[in-house]
Amino acid sequence: MPDDNKYYISYNNIHKLCQKTAKEIMARNERPDIIIGISGGGLIPARIIRSFLKKKGEKNIPIQAIGLSLYENLGLDSQVDTIGKSVVRTQWLDFGALEEHFDSLIGKRILIIDEVDDTRTTLHYAVSELQKEVEDQQRKLNRLNEITNLSVFVLHNKDKPKKANLPEEMMNSHHYIAAETVPDKWLIYPWDAEDIEEHTQMAIQQGHN
Repeated sequence: MPDDNKYYISYNNIHKLCQKTAKEIMARNERPDIIIGISGGGLIPARIIRSFLKKKGEKNIPIQAIGLSLYENLGLDSQVDTIGKSVVRTQWLDFGALEEHFDSLIGKRILIIDEVDDTRTTLHYAVSELQKEVEDQQRKLNRLNEITNLSVFVLHNKDKPKKANLPEEMMNSHHYIAAETVPDKWLIYPWDAEDIEEHTQMAIQQGHN
């Protein structure tokens, strides 16, 4: 039997959450111009949701990865992490690759993806830094009046007090998307599983398949 303090999630469940969210985005006619996955947990959902955001006659949405680290390994056990006090940027946007698709981020729909909204610290950092990038580009190109839309998609929002905020206009619109709100438990994602068969069975028993 699975540990009640652990919340097991299967690949099947993640696939369905991405499909559901993509339908909602397309129904609002808000297909993104670029997807930014926060590594490592945001990359797999980013790739899955792109498949469901395909539009006939249009190119695939480019995916970029940014590396932001908040969890720090204690060095005591391979499974034990602790929440760090600050965000560490380990990887950022590849603007050279982006130039193959468009001239800048200005005026684009940008979808930022992570697996979980825990303390909200990482998401706050990502959104704030991307806003700064866009504002810097606007000043350099003298395109100050164009609106850029940043959205956030997470598979799971933990039902707990947050340590940071996202922009009010994002939270009050459809630009913050959590596929599910879940209890404040240890979420076990399939990409962290040593035995994927056992992990999937645990997820099925808990109804997360």
